[in-house]
Amino acid sequence: MPPTLRQCLFAEVLGTAFLLIFGTGAVVVDEQFHNIGHGGVAAAFGLIVLIIIQGLGHVSGAHVNPAVTIGFWAAGRFPGRRVLPYVAAQLLGAGLGSGAVWLLAAPGSSLGATLPAHGAAQAFGVELGLTFWLMLIILRVTASYYEQGLLVGLIISAVVGLEALVGGPLSGASMNPARSLAPALLSGNWTAAWVYVTAPLAGVLLAVLANRLLEPAPAATPAEKAG
Repeated sequence: MPPTLRQCLFAEVLGTAFLLIFGTGAVVVDEQFHNIGHGGVAAAFGLIVLIIIQGLGHVSGAHVNPAVTIGFWAAGRFPGRRVLPYVAAQLLGAGLGSGAVWLLAAPGSSLGATLPAHGAAQAFGVELGLTFWLMLIILRVTASYYEQGLLVGLIISAVVGLEALVGGPLSGASMNPARSLAPALLSGNWTAAWVYVTAPLAGVLLAVLANRLLEPAPAATPAEKAG
């Protein structure tokens, strides 16, 4: 029996909350104690994504990202009637997760907010590119002819960790509007917040187009071969 919509939404709330707790939580802990480092923060994001996919993926698909949900819908793999409920669940989960981090953070903390290192234009380009690659890999490895259980989670989490490692110093490597909006809301730091909404959405739509170009051509029917 497939999961109900209520179960799916609960899984998205939980998954997105724990993405913020362990991902941005690692940023906040490193701010206070300086014992995790940038590599450790990137690893934290990659590891929590792997855990979420393996633990909740069979319930909701473990999108935990409004851009990913919209990307799946644009690719024809997700029903449109579920897009807004999923996005609302992800935003709620992100808010709860960021609230938990706020309880542990020192006064004045940005709560792991994503901020441009060299201006909004560069951050937009970085976020667009990172989200494009992430969504493209997600679409490729979750295709029915490729999907192989644990391997899917490992590949996606590796992409997240790698992109956080390389892109984090430039833009924060968000790739996820919910991940960026929740810390911005609670910390009050809205610097270039528009980048972290528009760039991921543009990135996933470009990924959907690229994935279509990579799809194998449908096999010809006997009638087409005869013609």
